[in-house]
Amino acid sequence: MNTVSTGDAGRIFSSIAAGGYTVKFRGFSAIDIYIGLPPMPFSWIETNADIAALARFVDELRFPGVDIADAAMDTPCGTYYFHCTDNAEMAHNDFSLFSLTYDFKTRFFQDPLGIYPLLKELKQNKEKYLKQDNPLPNIPDIRAGNRGRYSVIMDAALLLARYGTIPANLDSALDGFAPDNLPEPEAQRAFLVCLLVSPRPDWGLELVKKHGLLEKIWPELACLDEVDHAKEYHPEGNVWNHTLETFRHRKAHGSGAFDLILSLGLLLHDAGKPVADTNRSRRFDGHAELGAHAAARFLGHLGFSDSMISDVYYLVRNHMLPAALKRLPLSKTAEIMASPLFPTLMELYRCDESSSFKGLDGYYENSAAYQAYLKNSRNPYRSPDGKKIGQREIYSKM
Repeated sequence: MNTVSTGDAGRIFSSIAAGGYTVKFRGFSAIDIYIGLPPMPFSWIETNADIAALARFVDELRFPGVDIADAAMDTPCGTYYFHCTDNAEMAHNDFSLFSLTYDFKTRFFQDPLGIYPLLKELKQNKEKYLKQDNPLPNIPDIRAGNRGRYSVIMDAALLLARYGTIPANLDSALDGFAPDNLPEPEAQRAFLVCLLVSPRPDWGLELVKKHGLLEKIWPELACLDEVDHAKEYHPEGNVWNHTLETFRHRKAHGSGAFDLILSLGLLLHDAGKPVADTNRSRRFDGHAELGAHAAARFLGHLGFSDSMISDVYYLVRNHMLPAALKRLPLSKTAEIMASPLFPTLMELYRCDESSSFKGLDGYYENSAAYQAYLKNSRNPYRSPDGKKIGQREIYSKM
């Protein structure tokens, strides 16, 4: 049986449970524990403690709005959203899968709707589903309730991105859901983050676009579908198709988690192309700088931290540079290569090149140039460009 690591939050959950209240991971959070996926930066908790009781255990409890959760707790391990319910009440779920809960105290799963066979199939076949060229219809039902169309679309997109499966009747079922209010920026941020750290964000983003939500909440991304690429350089398609393709070339960490900063960089690396002008042979002249500013505005609107915005700005602003490392003088590249984010920038470059089917010869050649820079930077007898240096310079470098 899987367990969950929650760091500091675990001690708070233990205190809440010791106080006689339930603490249950629900929905996506419970499914991830069962299947064995790394936890998302946002988790959903069901408890029979009310707000007043929670406030006794959580020093900095905040209230993100009823459309998101009854209360929230931010920790270094991520954000935990609390849904307060009494024992007799069952939280509304759009999909039967979301009825699964995982009790923090007992370490047992609870399956009130008998969905274990479906969960078992997902667990056994998740790798197969996620490696398909197209998702497989698999989840049999959507449960009617009081949530609106946009909420259902977001849930379906995340199901698809994380587990590679989608309700066969999604299109017809959505006709029965009225459009609700557009999600608040925090809800959009949580959704985007969870989507991007999932194995197949390309499928989730395409579903959001297909059902008309992308253009309503993220027009900065929707417009990428209106910008064509030259076929000889980008046979994978236009800027939108190219962006989605880059996600298929990411490498997961040893834990199975995908890097959020890299994923945001991939999502936004060509955000400047829709507003870039053609300058002679350069069709998207200055798109990296334009895209960096567009990315910062987009992430700022969604409430991302200043440090994360700065990191993504660096990736988008410099994403064209790695392709030129071997031919540019060190005076133009040393400061950028000195950044601790440069290895992530090289990963963005690798995904960018791979998605356009160019092959990786250029990536390996430029990676060698970066490795030479690192080697020389550590050598007290060499300058960063590999030249021998005098005694005085040696002491200044040490």
